[in-house]
Amino acid sequence: MPARRRRSICLIIALLSVLFAAGIASRAAEEPEKPSKGPQEFKGLKFRLVGPAAGGRVSRVAGVPGNPLVYYAATASGGVWKSEDGGIAWKPIFDDQPISSIGSIAVAPSNPGVVYVGAGEANIRGNVAAGNGIYKSTDGGKTWTHVWKQEGQIGTMIVHPSDPDVAFAAVLGHAFGPNPERGVYRTQDGGRTWQQVLKKDADAGASDVCFDASNPNILFAGFWQARRRPWQMTSGGPGSGLYMSRDGGDAWKQLTGYGLPEGIWGKVGVAVAPSDGRRVYALIEAEKGGLFRSDDGGDSWSLVNDHHALTQRPWYYMTMTVDPTNRDVVWFPQVPMLRTLDGGRTIKRVKGAHHGDHHDVWIDPKNPKRIIGANDGGVDISWNGGETWYAPPLPIGQLYHVAADNSVPYRVSGAMQDLGTASCPSNSLHGGGIANGDCHDVGGGEAGFTAHDPSDPNIVWAGEYFGIITRYDHRTGMARNISIYPENWSGHGAEANRYRFQWTAPIQISPHDSKTVYHASQVLFKTTDGGQSWTAISPDLSRNDKSKQKWSGGPITGDNTGVEWYGTIFAVAESPKEKGLVWAGTDDGLVHLTKDGGARWTNVTANIKGLPEWGTVSLIEPSPHDAATAYAVVDAHRLDDMRPYLWKTSDYGRTWKSLAGGLPRDVYLHAVREDPKRRGQLYLGTERGVSFSRDDGATWTVLGLNLPTVAVHDLVVKDNDLV
Repeated sequence: MPARRRRSICLIIALLSVLFAAGIASRAAEEPEKPSKGPQEFKGLKFRLVGPAAGGRVSRVAGVPGNPLVYYAATASGGVWKSEDGGIAWKPIFDDQPISSIGSIAVAPSNPGVVYVGAGEANIRGNVAAGNGIYKSTDGGKTWTHVWKQEGQIGTMIVHPSDPDVAFAAVLGHAFGPNPERGVYRTQDGGRTWQQVLKKDADAGASDVCFDASNPNILFAGFWQARRRPWQMTSGGPGSGLYMSRDGGDAWKQLTGYGLPEGIWGKVGVAVAPSDGRRVYALIEAEKGGLFRSDDGGDSWSLVNDHHALTQRPWYYMTMTVDPTNRDVVWFPQVPMLRTLDGGRTIKRVKGAHHGDHHDVWIDPKNPKRIIGANDGGVDISWNGGETWYAPPLPIGQLYHVAADNSVPYRVSGAMQDLGTASCPSNSLHGGGIANGDCHDVGGGEAGFTAHDPSDPNIVWAGEYFGIITRYDHRTGMARNISIYPENWSGHGAEANRYRFQWTAPIQISPHDSKTVYHASQVLFKTTDGGQSWTAISPDLSRNDKSKQKWSGGPITGDNTGVEWYGTIFAVAESPKEKGLVWAGTDDGLVHLTKDGGARWTNVTANIKGLPEWGTVSLIEPSPHDAATAYAVVDAHRLDDMRPYLWKTSDYGRTWKSLAGGLPRDVYLHAVREDPKRRGQLYLGTERGVSFSRDDGATWTVLGLNLPTVAVHDLVVKDNDLV
């Protein structure tokens, strides 16, 4: 590559779906030195962290009994993190592995150097990423071995109390399709071989598994029949159930009757009191579900609490942790943190955690006052039994998109899942680099886009689910709601609404006129007066399949938050070379364009050979060099299809050429950008990192450098930087 071009990417800044750093990370730029992962010609370059270290979703947590210094965090999309100083400073210990979505972690009680990790978050959000099996470390996370390979989600792992070679995994399996490799798996030789010791069918997987610590031959397992589709979440069916083994997992019996609920079950969580093996708790999603308790080791059960707070969103929660010394004390990670002190009869909220949406609790069996919890904002640690909490600033936020402004130094921004928006400077004169205090929110919410006014860096447009859009002015620090159709449709199906705004409804400012802003539902809107008024400039550009716009959920629990709204415009882009040439892609697999600002639209979908039906057009990139040229990325992983889909047109969509031939067949794509200065040089955001092409997609090279394995949901070429 010419020297001039090499200089143009010497400063590479990564604002990704999960940001990477090490140490306490309150200053975002303190990332660890990592060996370059190529290409060799760029070995002197590295990605630089922007931030912020604002937290992010953690699936599971663990510690070492009796060692107050060591904690582990299994994150939803940032790999595994470890602290060795009591939770103050954290470092990533999984960055070089080929997966970043983690669902579970377990430390061997008899040998704290042995750690098992189950890949694939099992809190199956609408865009959840799959894992690829089970990993094991024998040196506390310094090195890892991939001991079982299988695509899917693994929500729980446990290790035998006295034998680190014996472990079990609750394998939920594929979130978006059937697969027979589901159920409870066991190893008895330290992970060298794994046996499927309990299975139901291709539609139901294991949601939980636990030991009776006083007699590890006794195990309980929960099964869950669930399926995600882009337009629907279902939870419950004949595959769900509660099982028990009395011989170390060789044989299992399904538990029914004797106080357990009748009818269809959904998700099941189960736990045995470490201090009394006769006390067993089960959280069961059912019409008459709730918290069930057995005082005779599982022979009989009683419903002790049917409070809605315990089962309000089963697919996202339903774990519990019993105090290691008191069988009546149980922690329930839910929207708030809940706890019972009387065996489940009453529950109370535990206050003080810095964030809600809790997923796991680990309690030190040798010091029950020492607790770590996992939630959507990271982790919370308590040394006094939950009276007070400390939350370290982890850089594991999940960003949907990235944008950059024209200030000096320019700022980068995005919306972070469950955390809100953030705008951070791209550089800093601080000795410690970019600090969290250098960042601020820009309105909007946790979902969607941010867009900077190119003529005034103080103005930022930002989105949120259900079509909320705000216009932020940094001079006042105020964000004004300028939504097109300001209604809260939570709890309703998409067909009930006049306009269907997806969770991440697109926002784009025209490259020709900063006063022209686009925002999309199933139709494309435009404003030219700062959001005071909006005009629809397209018809419904989706398939408008009413069967895919229904109330989502069931057969037991509903879940309608906008994630499942389907038949919407998912990607919008106006050509920087030709005013009024606008592309629109939908989440149900259609591509349209207009050459006259929306007066007439052309459906070019049929010209894209091989486009998966119902696939999501996640991004369209009009070429900055030629008005007739555009690139389109389609994501079908929510259809249980992990293949990459990428096309190029050079004739306004009349013909398309696939550019995915040289890409890995099991890594789906999120975004593509063309270099504004060098025609045909492409940058690709994938589920595993960044790739680039010098020859317009004919060949691809991984731009690994020091970047951890992480999903890259968006990229922007800003000046001479790749963001």
